[in-house]
Amino acid sequence: MLSQGMFGASRALSRRIRPCRGNLPSPPSIPPRRLLQSSGPFQPLRPPSPSELGAPQKAKQYKRSGRWARRLVILSVAGGVAYLADRQIWASGLVRSIRTFTTGLIVAVDYKVNFRPDPWWGGDVAQLHTRSARRVSELLQANGGLYLKIGQAIAMQSAVLPPEFQKMFARMFDDAPQNDWKEVEKVIREDFGRSVEEVFGVSFTGKDGMGLMERKARASASVAQVHWAKLPDGREIAIKVQKREIGKQRSWDVWAFKTVTWIYGKWFDLPYYNLVPFIIERLELEMDFENEAQNSENLRKLINQEKTLRGRVYIPIVYPEFTTKRVLTTEWIEGVRLWDKKAMTSTWYGGYGKGSPGAGAPLPPINMDAARRELRTKPYHEKIKPDRQEWKGARGRGGLGLSTKEVMTTMVDLFSAQIFKWGVVHCDPHPGNIFIRRLPNGRAELVLIDHGLYVYLKDEFRHQYGVLWKALMTLDNKTINEVTGKWGMRSSDLFASATLLRPYEGSEERFDAGMEGMTAAEKSYAMQQKMRQGIRDILADEDKWPKELIFLGRNMRIVQSNNQYLGSPVNRVKMMGEWASRSLYEDPNLPWGRRLRNVWRHLLFKVVMTATDVAFYFFRARQLLGWGGGMEDEMERHMRDMASEYGIELQHEVFNG
Repeated sequence: MLSQGMFGASRALSRRIRPCRGNLPSPPSIPPRRLLQSSGPFQPLRPPSPSELGAPQKAKQYKRSGRWARRLVILSVAGGVAYLADRQIWASGLVRSIRTFTTGLIVAVDYKVNFRPDPWWGGDVAQLHTRSARRVSELLQANGGLYLKIGQAIAMQSAVLPPEFQKMFARMFDDAPQNDWKEVEKVIREDFGRSVEEVFGVSFTGKDGMGLMERKARASASVAQVHWAKLPDGREIAIKVQKREIGKQRSWDVWAFKTVTWIYGKWFDLPYYNLVPFIIERLELEMDFENEAQNSENLRKLINQEKTLRGRVYIPIVYPEFTTKRVLTTEWIEGVRLWDKKAMTSTWYGGYGKGSPGAGAPLPPINMDAARRELRTKPYHEKIKPDRQEWKGARGRGGLGLSTKEVMTTMVDLFSAQIFKWGVVHCDPHPGNIFIRRLPNGRAELVLIDHGLYVYLKDEFRHQYGVLWKALMTLDNKTINEVTGKWGMRSSDLFASATLLRPYEGSEERFDAGMEGMTAAEKSYAMQQKMRQGIRDILADEDKWPKELIFLGRNMRIVQSNNQYLGSPVNRVKMMGEWASRSLYEDPNLPWGRRLRNVWRHLLFKVVMTATDVAFYFFRARQLLGWGGGMEDEMERHMRDMASEYGIELQHEVFNG
C-alpha cells in the first residue's frame, strides 16, 4: 500500500508540471522522500523581463583610488627630481637641512620634557645628556662641511657643557675625509681657468724641467685640504684647496643655523639670536681664502714691527699669484706640532749651530732626478716629499731640545699683543695650527698657520678690555662694574670668572645661596637654572654687548688649555695682566697726560703682580716634586669647584690633542 501511495503522488505531480517545448528527455523520477513545496503560486522557469530588472545602473568606478595612485606617482617623481637636483646643485644641502631640523626638534623636545630633577621618562639627566650629545655629534659628522666647523666651536667651548657632551665632542678634532683628486682639479680649473699642471708648472709623469706635486692631501680639515708641491724654481709650497661642495652647501647651512638658533632662543628663552649674524659673518670670511691671505700678511707686518716678538714668531709667506677665494698657496712649513710634547723637548741631535728643517735656513734640497724617475715608473706615486727626520738621530728618538716654558712664553706674548696692543686677533690657535721649530741659535720659533678666523677690535673696545683685565687682577669691583655696565651686562661676577678662566675672588655672593636643604638632584637643577639666568644677565642688552667677546673667549680658552697641556710652565694670568696694563700707557690714541699716569700705575701694578709669582712658584715646586699640579691645574680645580655648584662637571682633557 505504501508503494501504491507513492505511485499515485508521483502521477499527480507529473500532471501539474507543464512540459517544455522541444524534444527533451523525460524528467527523472523523484526518489521516495518528503517534498517541500512553496505556499505561493507556481512560476514557470523563464528569463526576467526588462521591467522586472529595473533601470540600468552605471558601472562602479574607483576614482579615489586612481587619484591617489596618480598623486603617489607624481610625488615620487617630484621627490626623485628634487633629490637629484639637491644633490647636484646644492650638494645635498636640502637633505642636510631636513636632517638638522629633525635632530634639533627631537633634542629640543627631549630637553623640554625631561630636563627636571626627576625626568618623566628615559632615565636620569645624565642619560638625557648622553643621548642628546650622541644625536648632535652624529648629525655634525653626517652633514660634514660647515657643520664640522660648528662642532669644533662647540668642542672648544665644551668645558662648560655636561661631561657627556665633552666626551662626544672630543672627536671633533679628528681629521675629516679628503676629497677625490678629480674634485681638487675641478676647483683649480674653475678658479684659474687652467689645469693644475699649467697653473703650478708641475708634472705627474716626471717631465724634465717641471715641478712636482702630490695628489694625496697631507692634511684634510672640515672645509679644505692641503697638498704639497715643489715649483720649477725650487720653492716648496702648501696648496690649500677648499672642498668643492662647501660653496654649494653654504647658503643652506647658514639658513639652517639661523633658523635652529632662533627656534632654540625662543623655546628656551635665551637671547642668542642677535649673536648669530656676527658669527655667520666670521664663518663666511673664514671661507674666503683671499681674506685669509690678507689676515696673514697683516699679522706678519705687526710681528716684524714688534721688537719683543721679532725672531720668535714666524708667519708663512703667501704667494698671491697662486691664491684665489678657494685656493690659498703659502710656503711649506716643516715643524713639530704643539701637541707633540715629546718631540719638542727630547734631546737635539741635529748638530751644533744648526736648526730644524726650514728654521733660519732654506729647506734641504730634494733629489729631483730621482723623484722624476720614480714618477715615470709609478705615475700615481702618492708620497714624493722626503720626511726630513735626520735631526732626530739614528734611532729617531731625538727632538728639538726646547723647553716648554720658552714655547709658552712666546705663545702668551703673541696672543696678548694681538688682544691688548694691536686689536688683530687670531681666534683659532689650537695645537694643530701651531708648529714649533728650533733656530740655529738654539731658541724656539713658533709658526702660526690657518689665519681664516680673525676679529679686528675697535680702539675703544680694546682699551676697555685692557682696563677690565687690570681691574680683574686687582679686584677693582667698581671699575669692573663700570666697564661691564657699558657693555649692557648685569652679571659682572660671572663674566669676570669666564674672562679669567678661574673663579673671581672679588665676588661677595655665594652661588648656592638660598638652596639649603635641597636634595642633590634639586640643587643641581636649581644651579643650572641660575646659570641660564646668568647668561641672560650677561646678554641683557644685546645691542651694547660686544660680539667680539665670543671669539676672544675662545682664543683665551685655547691658550689656557695649551699652557695646561704643557704642564703650566708660565704664569699666564700675570703675563696677560701685564700686557693689558702696558697697553694702557703705550696706546697712541690716549692723551699724553693719561699715558704718563698709566706709566706710574703700571709700575705699581707690576709690584702687586709679584705676589702672584709667589703662588706660581709654590705650585711649580710642588709639581716638580710630584706632589700635585701646576698653577693652571690649581686654577682648574677652583673652576671645577665653582662649576660643581652649578651642577656642571668640567673635563678639560678633551683639549689634550
